[in-house]
Amino acid sequence: MKSPSRQAIVSKFEYASKKLSALNMSMRIKLFLFLVVLVLTMILGVIAVLLATGKFTAGLLESETLLTKELNHVYQGMSKNLGQLSAQAVEFSRSLSRGIEHELNKLSIAPAELAAHPEYLERITDSQFDNAYFYLLTSKCSGVFFILDATINPLLDFAQSSKAGLYIKNMEPNIISSSSPTIVTLRGYPSVSRERGFALHTQWKMEFDISDAAYYHIPFQAALEHRDKSLSQLYYWTPAFLLPGTSEEVILISVPLVDSNGDVFGVCGFEVSSMLFKLSYMPDTSIFRRIFCTLSPYHGKYLDMSNSLFAGGYSARTYSSGSPRLELADMSGSLWVYEQQDDKIYLGKHKEIRLYPDNSVFAADKWATAVLVPREDMVGHISRLNTTLYFGLVMLVIAGMVVSYALSRKFIQPISVGIDAIKSDDFDSVPKTRIIEIDDLIAYLMSRRKELARSGGVQDSSIVMLDEFLENVNKLSPAERNVFNLYAKGLNAKEIADILYLSINTIKTHSKRIYAKLNVTSREELILYVNMLKELGKDINHL
Repeated sequence: MKSPSRQAIVSKFEYASKKLSALNMSMRIKLFLFLVVLVLTMILGVIAVLLATGKFTAGLLESETLLTKELNHVYQGMSKNLGQLSAQAVEFSRSLSRGIEHELNKLSIAPAELAAHPEYLERITDSQFDNAYFYLLTSKCSGVFFILDATINPLLDFAQSSKAGLYIKNMEPNIISSSSPTIVTLRGYPSVSRERGFALHTQWKMEFDISDAAYYHIPFQAALEHRDKSLSQLYYWTPAFLLPGTSEEVILISVPLVDSNGDVFGVCGFEVSSMLFKLSYMPDTSIFRRIFCTLSPYHGKYLDMSNSLFAGGYSARTYSSGSPRLELADMSGSLWVYEQQDDKIYLGKHKEIRLYPDNSVFAADKWATAVLVPREDMVGHISRLNTTLYFGLVMLVIAGMVVSYALSRKFIQPISVGIDAIKSDDFDSVPKTRIIEIDDLIAYLMSRRKELARSGGVQDSSIVMLDEFLENVNKLSPAERNVFNLYAKGLNAKEIADILYLSINTIKTHSKRIYAKLNVTSREELILYVNMLKELGKDINHL
């Protein structure tokens, strides 16, 4: 049989070598995977830091911070404003009582006797109109009133529930710009108002109907029962209610009118309308569109929503309508969970606000201000933030992989050029790769090729490698040679272990030594050399 030519053997050897190298990953892929692992490791580190610092719950923390800030802002403003109104209402009562008593002294009438002299009611109202108007302009309120324990016509059937007095309102109670307020008269003598150029309210009436007026009866009765108390202990804040004859909810602070003899002859006070409350305590709606704050009667376990004022960027009263009680259900972090019987649930915070001094007759009446957000709005906000965070992390991973690909291509390309140069026959035409090691290797190979050329030609490297392989086979120990011979027959490690009655670990140990002595990296490469030798006509088993 004719032996194959040396050139055919070399070509076949090169083909087999390329096939073997294809089984391993290229340097570029390895670098790419290394960079990808590096990027993923860094991102996992970032995620671990975010988890440790609670950034994945940033939406909840941000919401808690926002609601705490809003509550503190509302609480401070409300405490200050309502405290000032309480003090001003007491001062208004004293000023009004002195003024009315002074005016009645001219007529030799005591304030307690005013009910018997209805003919003087218009004069008294006129004399105190400017005083009431002054307090309306200088106080942060939307209305001022006083009610006298007297009526224009005592002979009427409903005279006991009809009382004379004055009620003037600021229809545009914008506390930011009040240079030209629109003042109207809701109750009182029309002639007194018209003389001063004030219009009458569309729901104007001459007198007050006090048949169901807690703002009149409660402070009036308290003053009768506690004559030893000062006015600062007798003023009364009403829960929010619909002002009779109007469509607006208000809360009123009422103070008894007491003369110098201690006789009670009426009440006076200020109004805080729902419009003024909203203008004064509107929360920041940039994050939560339906956030709102309330001023509510507080009963320890629930807030009374039916008697509350609301401030929000939408109709908070409409949204929270239903069950009048807002139960304090549970805590979620630093936020309270509030529930209504109609399955409406809110998250927020509340704080008790003191409207009365400790020695007040009404000190047991508790109030609280709360900042609330519908739970679905809070959950939606947190979900959006976390989605944005997750999307950012995904984009970071993608960007890292793109950068890894670009870097692996950039840095491997010069190496590939150098390797192609080494494979070429004309080293002189190869450009510099700018990689010192590759350029040095090319220079060395150029000089080595020139030396070989001078010594009579270039020996075929593939044949040299086969000769070296044969020499190394003879260096194997008898045990290693037995394993080698069985590998040469195409057997695997397990089959060899069974034939030689040895453990698989012993065979693996022999294999490592065989590979090292033969200068190969795998069983496949060993078999490649054996097959090449067989094609050259050399029987490896007879060496």
